Amino acid sequence: MESINWLAIVVATLLTFVLGAIWYGPLFGKRWMAENGFTEEELKNANMAKIYGTAFVLEFIMTVNLAFFLNGLSVQEGLMYGFATGFGWVAMAIGVNYLFARKSMMLWFIDGFYFVVSFLIMGAILTAWT
Repeated sequence: MESINWLAIVVATLLTFVLGAIWYGPLFGKRWMAENGFTEEELKNANMAKIYGTAFVLEFIMTVNLAFFLNGLSVQEGLMYGFATGFGWVAMAIGVNYLFARKSMMLWFIDGFYFVVSFLIMGAILTAWT
C-alpha cells in the first residue's frame, strides 16, 4: 500500500472517466444508443448522478486493482499488461456475456474496446508515475 501512487490512481481514473464521455458521446454515442434500443428521452430520464457517480467509483476500484499488479513495472510493461487486462480479460468476458445475451458484435466492440483503451491509459499512467 505504501508504494502505491494515489495521485496516479486518481488521474488515471479521471482520464478513464473522460475517455468514457468521449467514447460514449461523440465517438460511439449514437451507435451505442441504437444498439441498446435507447432513445434520447429514455437517457434524459435516467438518474445520471447515480450512474456517473457509481461508474466513477467502479473505475476507481479497477484502477486501484490494476495498480497493485503494475507496481514497480516500466511504462512499456504497464502498456502491455494494461492491454492484456483490457483485451484478454475484460473485453473477452464482455464478449462471452454478450453472446449469451444475444447482443450485437457492434455493441461488444463499443463496450469491450472502451475497456481496452481504458486499461491502456491506466497502465501507462500507473507505471509512468511510480
